[in-house]
Amino acid sequence: MWITILLLVGGLITLVIGAEILVRGASRLAAALGISPLVIGLTIVAFGTSSPEMAVSIQSAISGQVDIAIGNVVGSNIFNILFILGLSAVIVPLVVAEQLVRLDVPLMIGISVLVWVLSFNGFIEQWEGIVLFASLIAYTIFLIVQSRREKGKAIEAEYETEYALHEPRTGRRALLNISMAVSGLVLLVFGARWFVDGAVELARNLGMSELIIGLTIVAAGTSMPEVATSLVAAIRGERDIAVGNVVGSNIFNILAVLGLSALASPAGLPVASGMLTIDMPFMVAVAIACLPIFLTGHTIARWEGVVFLAYYAAYTVYLVLDATARFWSSRRMDNDQANTERLIPANATVDFKLSGEVDRFFWSA
Repeated sequence: MWITILLLVGGLITLVIGAEILVRGASRLAAALGISPLVIGLTIVAFGTSSPEMAVSIQSAISGQVDIAIGNVVGSNIFNILFILGLSAVIVPLVVAEQLVRLDVPLMIGISVLVWVLSFNGFIEQWEGIVLFASLIAYTIFLIVQSRREKGKAIEAEYETEYALHEPRTGRRALLNISMAVSGLVLLVFGARWFVDGAVELARNLGMSELIIGLTIVAAGTSMPEVATSLVAAIRGERDIAVGNVVGSNIFNILAVLGLSALASPAGLPVASGMLTIDMPFMVAVAIACLPIFLTGHTIARWEGVVFLAYYAAYTVYLVLDATARFWSSRRMDNDQANTERLIPANATVDFKLSGEVDRFFWSA
């Protein structure tokens, strides 16, 4: 059990460190190549905060743990809204930008419904993964074009300050940035492998399904970069960034993480019946619930944050209780089957009912 915990904790720490190193190295390298901070912020940095989810889900899909792959995406999207926004709003009421209400939140709702509908046949096919990822590319291009028109300079200044994109472009600096990006990617790969191995072993030890582990522990663990980003933004007073980070990550999780995971799995991603009837509808409901809350003064009040946290606690308790009930039911069925197999028919027969038919005795082995 201790080895399992070490794999989980070590894998998670490696994922977070790898994501940070990858983002900083790739951002500075892109800047050195003449790519604008605006494009870097909307692509590489956005990818960076969701890279743990991507690494874990793709690794799970390749290794055959498809329940962890899809559970991680759905669970992360639920966790991001209910827990991260809830906790951030409790710390300080959050501000919702106009663009989020007009574009990003409706898009998040739309693609959440789309993935649920695509799963009705029990699979997310590889061609559907291609469609999802292509949609992300189109969305990113649209964001870049729109941001250049509206407030590109403000975004550029923000990412120049955060990631030191104004550094001098020297050969030695470029080599260092390449080394950082490669090192971060290597850490992501190994961290994902350790984290997935630990999650699978934990599921076996606790008698829980890989889907439940993916929806809870894996989803919360891979969302740590989003937790840190949103909480720090809320504390600093950048309350619109806290909300935008969550909504953007949810869009990225569905279009990129789920899309690429479907491509990485040879037969696509099979969707469990429980996921189709409970978890995906809940993800859609949570996404839809954002719209009326965000429209009320374009803020998320503290009491609304408390409600979000309460809903997430209730959802987690339900998952644990349901998994526990299934575990004990399975154990009881196994015991009944074992007891039945140990019964040995006796040689003696007696007609107790005087009906002309004899009843056989069984002795316990």
